[in-house]
Amino acid sequence: MKMKTLRSKRLCAGDIIGLISPASPVFDILKIDNAVKYLESSGYKVQRGKNIYKRNGFLAGTDIERADDINRMFADDEVKAIFCLRGGYGSGRLLPLIDYNLIKANPKIFAGYSDITALHLALFKECKLITFSAPMPAVDFQPPIEEYTVSHFFDLISSKNGCPTSEFHLQKGNIISNGKAGGPLLGGNLTLVTSLIGTPFLPNFKDAVLFLEEIEEAPYRIDRMLNQLSLSGLLAKISGVILGAFTNCKGSNPEKPTLSLEEIFHNYFTKLNIPVIKNFPHGHITEFQTLPLGCPVTIDTEQKKIIFEINPVI
Repeated sequence: MKMKTLRSKRLCAGDIIGLISPASPVFDILKIDNAVKYLESSGYKVQRGKNIYKRNGFLAGTDIERADDINRMFADDEVKAIFCLRGGYGSGRLLPLIDYNLIKANPKIFAGYSDITALHLALFKECKLITFSAPMPAVDFQPPIEEYTVSHFFDLISSKNGCPTSEFHLQKGNIISNGKAGGPLLGGNLTLVTSLIGTPFLPNFKDAVLFLEEIEEAPYRIDRMLNQLSLSGLLAKISGVILGAFTNCKGSNPEKPTLSLEEIFHNYFTKLNIPVIKNFPHGHITEFQTLPLGCPVTIDTEQKKIIFEINPVI
């Protein structure tokens, strides 16, 4: 039986937000305090994960400790949303330790981006939960606050009336391939999407709209990962592509020849005969829109719109 897409209850004033650290540690503890102050001043209550101050090399505690914070937050009826403090590395290590049956019974707003992509994909694969590629407290809730980024996020997860990204107007230069297509929006950071190929935690991308973003990867590495997506058969399944920010993705040695990102994108995507757009404002940039992953989306290059079909919260 096909699993129904899960949506979380919208966030309301006075709700409790849980903070977790599923990947790298927050080395500057002041950033956690700043985030808590910001959330409390915005009218919410905060519950800090039991293990968010732990350190284990390049990880924020052991895998068991970090996964335990995820499971505890979903099990706590008082917690209405779960925000990942930061990305970095390590979320993928937690996938076998997460209680997906618990999460299916207790869907909640779950937010983060970058390395958190592994968790987004696994939660959709196992639970069909719409999650949010969104600003992170230890990164984006720091002074000076980028108001557009943060307000867009909170508008989306607290909205009664629909998704504020329901219409993103495309400029001509942002269209790589024309067309109209729809499906669930799936993806995130390119490195993390690629890392789940061959694992049981990668969702079925059939008829999905693929979203990708990346930071500080040389063009040949972008090419290698897209080649892997192609060889795996993933690109042959999708209905459309949205490319976000590819921040500082350039060759380190100007003396060495390289393909441009534009050439790489055209090589892999134009032959698919599906709509492909670039420069969507999301990724490792200061001002960006939150994306509801798993939410049905339509790309229409003739109307020059990306339409999110449902409100991702209820």
